[in-house]
Amino acid sequence: MSKSNAPSITLNPTGQKMPQVGFGLWKVDNATCADTVYNAVKSGYRLFDGACDYGNEKEAGQGLKRAFTEGLVKREEIFLTSKLWNTFHKREHVKQLCKKQLEDYGVEYFDLFLIHFPISLAYVDPKERYPPGWAVDGKDKQELQDTPIRETWEAMEQLVDEGLVKNIGISNFQGVLILDLLRYARIRPAVLQVELHPYLQQNALINLCKQQGIAVTAYSSFGPQSFVELKMDKGTPTLFEHETVTSIAKKHKKEPAQVLLRWATQQGLAVIPKSNNQNRLEQNLHCCDFDLSEDDVKALAKLNQNIRFNDPGHYLNPPVYIFA
Repeated sequence: MSKSNAPSITLNPTGQKMPQVGFGLWKVDNATCADTVYNAVKSGYRLFDGACDYGNEKEAGQGLKRAFTEGLVKREEIFLTSKLWNTFHKREHVKQLCKKQLEDYGVEYFDLFLIHFPISLAYVDPKERYPPGWAVDGKDKQELQDTPIRETWEAMEQLVDEGLVKNIGISNFQGVLILDLLRYARIRPAVLQVELHPYLQQNALINLCKQQGIAVTAYSSFGPQSFVELKMDKGTPTLFEHETVTSIAKKHKKEPAQVLLRWATQQGLAVIPKSNNQNRLEQNLHCCDFDLSEDDVKALAKLNQNIRFNDPGHYLNPPVYIFA
C-alpha cells in the first residue's frame, strides 16, 4: 500500500489533525465511486471530501466499508468531510440531513461538516427528491428561504454537542460573513473551503483565515479543468498547459498538477483533488515532496485574474450574487 508523505493541519478548536492532501468526491461517477474510494485508500489517501449534493455518498461509504472490512484502515484513521446542502438550513433540518448522510456512509460521525453555501433554499423532503439540487421543483425554479446563517450555525454546533461531528466549518463564505459569524459562534469554524487556484488566489481571504486560526481547504485546484465538462470554464486556457506552470513542472521534474497542488500546500492550505487515473491519483497524493522556489511562487502569483468558475451569480436563474 502506498503511503503519503503529506503533512497534516491542526484544526481549531479541537486540535484534531486533518491530512493536507485529500480526495475530492465531486463528480465521481456513482457506478465507479465505491471502487474509486477503495483504491484511493489503498493508495494512501486518508481524507475524503464529500457532500449531499454530490449524490454519491452511499457508494463512497461502500468503498470505505470494504477498506474497513479488509483491515486496510480503521475508521479513526480516515478523515471524512461532508457538507450541509442549501435546502436544509432551518434548525430542524440540519440534524435530519446529517443523520441521513451518516447513515448513507455507514459511519457514526463526520470528522468535519461544512455549510456548503451561504444560501438558504426552500426545503425539499428527501423522500420527495434526494439530493434535491438547486431547484425546488427539480427543474429550474430556485426558491430562497429566509433562514439566517446564525440559526444554521447554532444547529451545526448542536451536532458537535451530540457527537455526530467532530469539527464544523464553512464553504464559499467571504470575509464579512466570516467576521459576522465569529461574533456569535459558540464553536468557531475549523475550516473554510473555497475555490482557489492561480487564476483565483484570494490572498486577503487566506490572510483573514490565518489571522483567525481557520484552516483553508482549496477546491478546484486545477482551475478551469474541473468545469470544462459542465461548460462553465468560460473559455479560460487550461492551467495544465500554461507556459508558466509547465516550465516550473519541467524544472522540478514533476507534473503540472503537482505544481498546482504544491502552490496551495506550500501556503499551508489543504487540497482535495480527484482523479480516475491511478497514476495521477498517486502523483497528486505526493505533491508535497518538493518545494517551489521564491521565483516559482512569484511567477505563479502573476497568473491571478480573479476568475471564479463556481459562482451562483452566473449559473443560477435568478442569479444569487454571494460573491458580490
